[in-house]
Amino acid sequence: MTARVLVVDDILANVRLLEAKLTAEYFEVITAMNGVDALESVQRTKPDIVLLDVMMPGMDGIEVCQRIKSNPATHHIPVIMVTALDQPEDRIRGLEAGADDFLTKPVNDLALFCRVKSLARLKMLTDELRARSSTGNGVGLGQDDQRLIEDVDYPGKILLVDNRGYLADRIRAGLQGRHELTCFEDPQSAVFEAVESECDLMIINLDLQDFDGLRLCSQLRSLERTRQIPILIIVDPDDHQRMMRALDMGVNDYLMRPVDRQELLARVNTQIRRWRYTERLRNNVQQSLELAVTDPLTGFYNRRYMNTQITSLVDHAANRGKRLSLLALDVDHFKSVNDNHGHDVGDQVLQELAVRIKEYVRNIDLPCRVGGEEFVIILPETDMESACIVAERLRAAIGKKAFEVSTKSGKLPVTVSIGVAEFADSSDSLEAMLKRADDALYKAKREGRNRVISHAA
Repeated sequence: MTARVLVVDDILANVRLLEAKLTAEYFEVITAMNGVDALESVQRTKPDIVLLDVMMPGMDGIEVCQRIKSNPATHHIPVIMVTALDQPEDRIRGLEAGADDFLTKPVNDLALFCRVKSLARLKMLTDELRARSSTGNGVGLGQDDQRLIEDVDYPGKILLVDNRGYLADRIRAGLQGRHELTCFEDPQSAVFEAVESECDLMIINLDLQDFDGLRLCSQLRSLERTRQIPILIIVDPDDHQRMMRALDMGVNDYLMRPVDRQELLARVNTQIRRWRYTERLRNNVQQSLELAVTDPLTGFYNRRYMNTQITSLVDHAANRGKRLSLLALDVDHFKSVNDNHGHDVGDQVLQELAVRIKEYVRNIDLPCRVGGEEFVIILPETDMESACIVAERLRAAIGKKAFEVSTKSGKLPVTVSIGVAEFADSSDSLEAMLKRADDALYKAKREGRNRVISHAA
């Protein structure tokens, strides 16, 4: 995996050394010698990762990191702080500024490449989500970048896996008053909990008794429900090989023993903030997709989605001999509702109509709004006789009770006309079935409305 890496250090020899190491591994390297140039380069080149020296004259690395992370346009770019200092308080300052990780000079090559590759993978995922999210924003859907990074510091739900008995108390003390911690001695119980309930982070003691901690990390990364949950491992200082294996398989971060409480909290906060940001991106993308195929007024699928799904269902019916019917439904005298009471009341009528339709269709049925007051309800595995029964029940339920709307009387009688058609055989087509349903609907209108008419092939 390659990436564009911005190396920032005020000492030219340090810059050249990191540049040579990363270039040899086929990373694209950009350099800057001070904080101001670094911020300009971040805006101009859009790097995938920033390797940032802490101790620089003028604007130091802490301030540069804070500015990168406070800008919605660059907030998602991973920052690795590189420092000659190796005290917990120095790492905590950087982590609180938003840094994603720390490397200590002289930089270990294996640690450097592993961390860069790990964060590059996360950045690639985030970039894909941001691209999809921005597409939704471009057509008026979703949330902007500023709202995506706001209000992410509320308490998180954390699962700890440790059967050695000496980590739980220390970690609970470090997170007390800030996050909710649930401890598990049995690794599989922790996996079940992560699958069944939502959590923001998993902390795993890599040195589990009678269980391979790496195997647990691998299992969590292989399950769809837990694949994206951030994992923080607790590891011995000299256990470099397993630590690198863990990072390579997708573990997000690590803490060396003995666990420093302040660093623990800082790293936990960093992981939860990043997790919530990506989750909001995912939700934003999902919301955009849903809005693209649903009618915002009724919540029903729109014509675009109907055409896609009904084509698939018709092919299924033709190939496997399955029954398929559909209802074409239209609100009687809807134009007079809008003309006499206003479009607000008309919208209320359509919303209440959608509620009543949902009460009389199955989960496998597809109600769609295809026009102003026009609806199509697709009924898989349903023959004509059953479809007519459904249509009649639906017609009666809609006309039986007046709609509660914002008129002077507070109630408005509403009726519907329904045309029913069934998929005939492999020689039938989607267009022909829709045409038969429409013809039956118009016949119901001509014959006095508030009735169901079927049209056989």
